[in-house]
Amino acid sequence: MNLFAEIRALVIARLEEMVASGALPGGLDMAAVAVEPPRDGAHGDMATNAAMVLARPAGQPPRAIAEGLAARLAADPRILTAEVAGPGFLNLRLAPESWRGVVRAALAEGRDFGRSDIGRGVRVNVEFVSANPTGPMHVGHTRGAVFGDALAALLDFAGHAVTREYYINDGGAQVDVLARSAYERYREANGLSPEIAEGLYPGDYLIPVGEALKARYGDSLLDRPEADWLAEVRDFATAEMMQMIRDDLALLGVRMDVFTSEKAITASGKIEEAIETLRGMGLIYEGTLEPPKGKLPEDWEEREQTLFRSTLHGDDVDRPVKKSDGSWTYFAPDIAYHWDKVSRGFDQLIDVLGADHGGYVKRLKAVVSALSSGRVPLEVKLIQLVKLWKNGEPFKMSKRAGTFVTLRDVVEQAGPDVTRFVMLTRKNDAALDFDFDKVLEQSKDNPVFYVQYAHARVSSVIRKATEAGIAADDATLAGADLDHLGHEAELALARKIAEWPRLVEIAARGQEPHRIAFYLYELASDLHALWNRGNEDGSLRFVQEDKGISQAKIALARAAGVVISAGLGILGVTPAEEMR
Repeated sequence: MNLFAEIRALVIARLEEMVASGALPGGLDMAAVAVEPPRDGAHGDMATNAAMVLARPAGQPPRAIAEGLAARLAADPRILTAEVAGPGFLNLRLAPESWRGVVRAALAEGRDFGRSDIGRGVRVNVEFVSANPTGPMHVGHTRGAVFGDALAALLDFAGHAVTREYYINDGGAQVDVLARSAYERYREANGLSPEIAEGLYPGDYLIPVGEALKARYGDSLLDRPEADWLAEVRDFATAEMMQMIRDDLALLGVRMDVFTSEKAITASGKIEEAIETLRGMGLIYEGTLEPPKGKLPEDWEEREQTLFRSTLHGDDVDRPVKKSDGSWTYFAPDIAYHWDKVSRGFDQLIDVLGADHGGYVKRLKAVVSALSSGRVPLEVKLIQLVKLWKNGEPFKMSKRAGTFVTLRDVVEQAGPDVTRFVMLTRKNDAALDFDFDKVLEQSKDNPVFYVQYAHARVSSVIRKATEAGIAADDATLAGADLDHLGHEAELALARKIAEWPRLVEIAARGQEPHRIAFYLYELASDLHALWNRGNEDGSLRFVQEDKGISQAKIALARAAGVVISAGLGILGVTPAEEMR
């Protein structure tokens, strides 16, 4: 049930009646007609812009349209009042039974309440994290992992067919550095002093890899030239790192559907296939690029390269795909990977990348546009930095990692639920401060505690009712006499519950899972406010002496709990049954 969608449908139906009666001209485009909560709740429960957006195409004053529409809407039993405001806005107040119907729907539909079909089964690939397999994931990967996983869950909830994917960057020079670093730890496991030269990975996390290499190879790799062991050690170390990454993701509650290897993509001939496809479109040519704008690099020289004509698809400059020496540029494997995703039949691609990839966005969009002939849109979501604080000071780097704070460090300090929720309290492209002291405190200022506490309170009400012999299962509560819900504080909570289906669609269309966290905090606030008023006014307490009244009030609390549980499910956070 989406009450806002139902009232919008009512508005459209009444507008069509006005067209049929000649009060409005035919052929009006009503796509921009919206029904939403008013900015000021004192003005009503809902507001529609119908008269404002139709005035010009209808050739009529907006207020005249609003007055005609108001008269027709007021005849519907769901509408208590329809009042014209200002130049032609229309404010609606709904009958209490409309809000009670929302409570019944939430209980009847359970965690499916608010699910949407706006995705219409569109196949979406969400690629996120994709950390280089050279060590444990750091705090930046943590935020990207949480955002990508929550976005995938949100799109699934809104009716998309979602695939979560991790791209393993195992084809570049960094995995050779990993192999050399692991080899030094292998030497260490064999009783020799490791030589961690500049440029190698110094973290202690490679010590177990060295020991595993010794367990497999003994001392047979010692004193052999690098050419003899590099490829084998590289594959072994990469597999070990990917297992570490999988374990870290599992710690955070993230599970991928697909892992795709850059090395495998390259070996399959996908680079050549993608480039030839682009060449067949006339988008690959031999040429030279103009020097970079601004200060000219000392090592810059004009040279002929194989270029992708990305400017024809919205990029600022054409991009090299092959160097003058005949080797592929770093962009070429990414072209092949996105060609692979397009070839797999996805309708939409979403890449979740670190903020340092901002300059890479246009070329990725250009190549996906070209390879899909404009059929498959690519959205790139950039993840801004996270600043960690503890005891009023920056949280120190991890000794185990060598140079950074790891995902595991954060989760072990704060727990997966707190980590996930807090990482979603800011939009992905805004910087985020993660203060360990604040995220663990039990106060209204800590959003994850506040929301979890609200759900725990609902669970507490259910337990108390059961102990008092009051049936409090969802089926019974859905059939309760909800006419007992009439106080403004109770209806305010029901109105907030009614916003959930609309909020899901807004968040999904904008690909903004942080909106779920914001909404849950607001819903929790309304529930806590009602609870606190019950401490002052006994008639507002959820458990009453009268069983029928109790069931009506418990139904309202339970409906809020259903929505909180569903919202936390999208965020990947476990609802709390009790707070200790």
